[in-house]
Amino acid sequence: MESEVFKIIEKERKRQSENVELIASENFVSENVLKAMGSCFTNKYCEGYPAVRYDGLGRKGRYYGGCIYADEVEEYCRKKWKEVFKTDYHVNVQPHAGSQANFAAFMSVLSPGDTILAMDLNNGGHLTHGSSVNFSGKLYKTVFYDVDDKGFIDYDDIDGKIKKHKPRLVLAGASAYSREIDFNRIGCIIKENSDETYRPYFMVDMAHIAGLVAAELHQSPFGIADIITTTTHKTLRGPRGGMIFCKPELAKQVDGAVFPGSQGGPLMHVIAAKAVAAEEACTPEYKEYIADVVRNCKAMADEFTARGYEIVTGGTDNHLFLVDFSNTHPKLSGKAVQDMLDEHAITLNKNCVPNEKRSPTQTSGVRIGTAAETTKGKTAEDFVKLADRIDELITEYYKTLD
Repeated sequence: MESEVFKIIEKERKRQSENVELIASENFVSENVLKAMGSCFTNKYCEGYPAVRYDGLGRKGRYYGGCIYADEVEEYCRKKWKEVFKTDYHVNVQPHAGSQANFAAFMSVLSPGDTILAMDLNNGGHLTHGSSVNFSGKLYKTVFYDVDDKGFIDYDDIDGKIKKHKPRLVLAGASAYSREIDFNRIGCIIKENSDETYRPYFMVDMAHIAGLVAAELHQSPFGIADIITTTTHKTLRGPRGGMIFCKPELAKQVDGAVFPGSQGGPLMHVIAAKAVAAEEACTPEYKEYIADVVRNCKAMADEFTARGYEIVTGGTDNHLFLVDFSNTHPKLSGKAVQDMLDEHAITLNKNCVPNEKRSPTQTSGVRIGTAAETTKGKTAEDFVKLADRIDELITEYYKTLD
């Protein structure tokens, strides 16, 4: 009997193949990544860490037998990701997702009630950076630093709020910020506000820009931040999952926060796929791909600007940008644009903009990313034409709102 599930999977495969995919957090993995994801490692349960890690961390190996090859693939995965980022930081590849990585990272150095300084969700941050509806906002006190009138990070505000609130952890990173983040400047601000009695941890969530960091097209947080979290999909073009990098002196705390602190058995088939993605990210072709992603994003954002749209911060340095309809199309919500474009096989997501007036379910803007369609082979010229097509559809739709 044919499973109904495979019929649904085929419909989704066709949708992904035929639609234009502009969601900034999505990408298309290689056949090898898919093959590893569907491998026999799906069957293996491996609570704990590889037995080879008698490296001063106090680990005693797995809690199950038969883990010799699971150990081998996990250690290989760790090795390759350290090569990708050219780092001697410790790395834990077990987190099931970016949110789980952030949870464990917080847990490794914070206690409930400690203060975090981060970017507000409405200004481009992430749900797990202190939103009141998320564990991060429920377990910890969060203070948010501001962006300026154009949407750029206000580094002076970071300085002022460190002085005022003395956070235990300063968090940099975003899910909808189109400009390069100056990690070095934030690190210097932290250093200037530290002494023998106070120094906050510096954590970077590079989930969106990790591919750009790997390709050396964005400033690296390695050597500056104490803890670095990331997903393995998005611009890294791997399976859905997470990782935590940290300075060696925090390794035991971070590993303990992942297991047994917040997870049970790791997903070994996903770790195998993460390792394949790391192999791919070490190639010259991958760096060329990321350069194309950035080039394509600039071209598309510039075309929207030329057609009279307002781009938050006025442009982009990475793989995404935000279109703000507040002034140019005041009757238009991000949700309406998302739904309308869905009907024309163009997929993107509604997104809050700085100084958002609408609810998170409606929003005044949309987020557009170029990583997925660049994987499909689209060029800068293709993205310019795509911007033109979206403009045509929005213009026609807006007329119906009068």
